[in-house]
Amino acid sequence: MSNLSSQDTPQWVSAWLFVVMCLVVAMIVFGGATRLTNSGLSITEWLPIRGAIPPLSHEAWLAEFEKYKQIPEFSAEHPDMDLKGFEFIYFMEWGHRQLGRIIGLAYAFPFLWLALRRQLPKGKARRFALIVLLIGMQGGIGWWMVYSGLQEGMVSVSQYRLASHLGLAFIILGCLYWLWRDCCELWPAKTFKVTFNTQTAILAGLVYLQIISGAFVAGTQAGKTYNTWPLMDGGLVPDGYFIMSPLWRNIFENIPAIQFNHRMLAYLILFISIWMFFKSRRRHDGVHRKSKTLLILIFVQVVLGIWTLLSAATLALALLHQFTAIFVFLSALATARVSRMQSS
Repeated sequence: MSNLSSQDTPQWVSAWLFVVMCLVVAMIVFGGATRLTNSGLSITEWLPIRGAIPPLSHEAWLAEFEKYKQIPEFSAEHPDMDLKGFEFIYFMEWGHRQLGRIIGLAYAFPFLWLALRRQLPKGKARRFALIVLLIGMQGGIGWWMVYSGLQEGMVSVSQYRLASHLGLAFIILGCLYWLWRDCCELWPAKTFKVTFNTQTAILAGLVYLQIISGAFVAGTQAGKTYNTWPLMDGGLVPDGYFIMSPLWRNIFENIPAIQFNHRMLAYLILFISIWMFFKSRRRHDGVHRKSKTLLILIFVQVVLGIWTLLSAATLALALLHQFTAIFVFLSALATARVSRMQSS
């Protein structure tokens, strides 16, 4: 599939990867807005090709509205909605799906062009192909998530499937970021004799885990309850933390436990980032500068999280909180990366 050396990669490849990465960032933010406006279940069918065209007549709009009226969310969340209101949430979900199609095409066509012309960098073809696979999987998981919210007795999507969908989105973003940086740096050789890399990798993993935790907060609307800080309902640990049986269900389904875990993990991440910043202050290889940026972003994110909680998760703050999480995640990857590259 490839006969070019890494240094002979076409110059436009790094720009292409960066553009797709930006599209994925936009997709994550748009997905958050779609969820926060209760728009995600407005399109009740999965039509990968035909669905690219929205309703074009008044009759077609009425038909789509009637389909939406048949699912449990309509009577539970929007019983008084008129056609104009439905058009808004429909276009939110349609735009989200359309952006997904754009991302797929924006990545797949240049990838195929490079592959057919044998211009993929030597030894890197599988990494490029993996992203194609992940983007395709994301489309299927997106419908799998939506489908869960269309079932009898459900008024929103499953938090498990929401977490899967968001988690894969960040994996795609992370893979694109790493591939883009490799391309910009002319495919540097890997080094495994590391000292600081372990800590930066752990912190990046915790940031990713916190993002998944945030998906469970969003999926259960846990951010709209216990809107006090630093205590929850007058105590450090909320009553009813272990109310569910078996115990593991509390982590994923019990609202007090979900919010408490999200808070505690944020404190842990902040503590580790402070420790890492001071531990790296005598290094002169870029790690300290990256850890400083990461610490600032994490601190801002913690403050935003508290502000969002106290506001009972208003749309603007909740969306900003999710948007900032993207930069925290990328900064954590950048810190781990420079540590790995500079270690010897």
